[in-house]
Amino acid sequence: MVFLADFVAGGLFMYSFVNDYSEGAHERIIEALTATNRVQTCGYGLDEYCNEARAILAALLQRDSDIHFLVGGTQTNFTVISAVLRPHQGVLSAATGHINVHESGAVEATGHKVIILPSEDGKLRAADVRAAVSAHYADDSAEHMVQPGMVYISHPTELGTIYSKAELTELHEACAECGLPLFLDGARLGCALEAEGSDVTLADLAALTDVFYIGGTKMGALFGEALVINNPVLGRDFRYILKQHGGMLAKGRLLGIQFAELFRDGLYFRLARHAVETAQKLKRGIVACGCPLAVDTVTNQIFPIIDKEVLAALREDFAIGFWEKYDDKRDVVRLCTSWATEDSMAESFVEKLKSAMR
Repeated sequence: MVFLADFVAGGLFMYSFVNDYSEGAHERIIEALTATNRVQTCGYGLDEYCNEARAILAALLQRDSDIHFLVGGTQTNFTVISAVLRPHQGVLSAATGHINVHESGAVEATGHKVIILPSEDGKLRAADVRAAVSAHYADDSAEHMVQPGMVYISHPTELGTIYSKAELTELHEACAECGLPLFLDGARLGCALEAEGSDVTLADLAALTDVFYIGGTKMGALFGEALVINNPVLGRDFRYILKQHGGMLAKGRLLGIQFAELFRDGLYFRLARHAVETAQKLKRGIVACGCPLAVDTVTNQIFPIIDKEVLAALREDFAIGFWEKYDDKRDVVRLCTSWATEDSMAESFVEKLKSAMR
C-alpha cells in the first residue's frame, strides 16, 4: 500500500497542514449522498433527511431547540448576528474572533459593528462582558455610540483554546444579567468537545447558549453547519431571514443527509478525536525538537515558533500557514490537522523538522 508519506519523501507531493478542510468528505457521507441521489424530496430543508438529522441532534441536545442547516460558517455567523441585532447594535467579540479577522467584514456589511475586546487566549469571560457593558452605559454619550447587543465566542477559539463548563456557565449568567444573547461559533466544535480535559457536552451548549452551531465543513462533511437556536425569541421568523441572506439551500437534503450520517452512531466525535490526537502527537514531536509554542492548545491547531530558515526547508515538502512574525529570525505558524490526517504525515513532518534543525 502506498501512503501519502511516500509521495512527500519522493518529492512528488506537498502535504498541507494549512487548514482542516483540504480534503473532501468522509467516505460514508459520499456513499450516503450517492445512495439517495435519485430519491425525490421537497426542498429548503423540510425533507425527511433533514428531519431525521434534527431528531438525532435533538436527542443529543436533550432540548427541543430550533435546528436549521446552512452551508458555511461565515454565512451562518452573519445571518445569525444580523437576525439578532437591532439596527443600532453591535456584537461583542474577542479581538481574535473569526468575525473580526477572517470574514471580509461580512458582519459589518449587514450594517452592524464588531465591538472588539482584548484577549490573551482568544476567550471572552464573564468579567469582560460586564466591564464592556458597564463602560458603555457609564458614558454620558452612550446613545451616540454603537450599543452592545449580543456576545460572540467560538469553541474552540481561533487560538485553539477551549472553554470549560464553569467558564461557559459564568459567561451565560453574565450575558443574561446584561440582556445580551450569547452566540457560540462551533465551526471546529468537535475538536473542542473531544479535546483532553474538555467537560462540555452538546447538551451543555444547548443549556448555556442562546444560539450555537455545529460545524460540519471542518469535521468530515463536504460542507454544512447545523445551527441550533435555543432561545425561542431568536427563532421567530428565522426562516424568512435565512432566505433573505441566501442561506436557504434549495437542495437542503444534501445537508440533512450529511448531518444524519455524522451523528447517527458517533462518527462526528470519532473523526474529531482523530484530528485532535494527530495534532497532539505532532505537537509533542515539535516540542521535543526544541521549538516553543506561541500558545499551548489541546485541539487540532498548533502554533509553534520556528526559525525562518527551518521553515524554508519544511516548505519544500509541506504547506504551512503563516500566523504572525515573532522576531527577526522566527515566525509563529499555524499547523492544522483534520479528520483525514494520516499519522504518517505527522511523523514525516517531525522527521523533516529534526533534519532541518541539525
